[in-house]
Amino acid sequence: MPTSTPGSGPQARFTSAYQRVVDHWPVKVTGLDAPTHYGTTHLLASGDETAPVVLLLPGGSATATAWSAAAGQLSRTHRVVAVDPIGQPGLSTPGQRPLKTAADLAGWLDQVLDYLGVERAVLAGHSYGAWPALRYALHAPARVSHLVLLDPTTCFAPLGLAYRLRSIPLFTRPSAARARRLLAWETRGRPLDPDWLAVAAAGADLGRPQIVLPAVLKPAELASLVMPVLVVIAARSRVHDPAQIAARARQRLPGVTVETLAQASHHTIPTEDAGELTGYIARFLASGYAR
Repeated sequence: MPTSTPGSGPQARFTSAYQRVVDHWPVKVTGLDAPTHYGTTHLLASGDETAPVVLLLPGGSATATAWSAAAGQLSRTHRVVAVDPIGQPGLSTPGQRPLKTAADLAGWLDQVLDYLGVERAVLAGHSYGAWPALRYALHAPARVSHLVLLDPTTCFAPLGLAYRLRSIPLFTRPSAARARRLLAWETRGRPLDPDWLAVAAAGADLGRPQIVLPAVLKPAELASLVMPVLVVIAARSRVHDPAQIAARARQRLPGVTVETLAQASHHTIPTEDAGELTGYIARFLASGYAR
């Protein structure tokens, strides 16, 4: 039976792929480790330390590296902090207290912002990451100046049946090959950034992530949001029905701004479509209020 040489196992391959993205970050980036009751949270920070903070939550298992292109552009005006969520692939380290509930996620993000010394931040989440971002905005509205939800999953509707069926092999027995197949299907074969794709594939070889299972929020809960909200929809998403998500966001979020990326699929938003995406985000933040 073949054995792995030192430094050639799944964790070493993942760390190497992760570091390759960091080495090519488009602006100066600093790795930070925020201690919390739930473990140590690894952060990738760029931009002026005195500028307003944008905290970026990636999609499930996508890691902070998914934000490389977006961080390079948003860093012109903001302090950008990309997060490796605890329990998912990345450089964060789980502690003795696991993240089990939405309340745990809120407490965890409170402590990350406390570590950064930030009283109020822009909070952005993609895919699964939009759900804890939205829950946190409901938990601590005074700490969220603007909320940005990028092709959000399980915020307004469940995942589509086709995507759920396609995800079963990856969910039950994660592997790099299964991750690549799912991404290729969802993006309809559109090429993804190879360095980020290597991180996502290597992360799948680390096993199943530990996440708080999301549930669709009720309209009455969403009606209490007070900060400006931007929802960006991927028109070619195969994760859910893009038109349904856009319609429900408009129905359930008071004063929301909804934009659509015509060529984007769910998994291309933060990487391949970062230029158009950050243009929408920059205009939204500069306006100060949702349209």
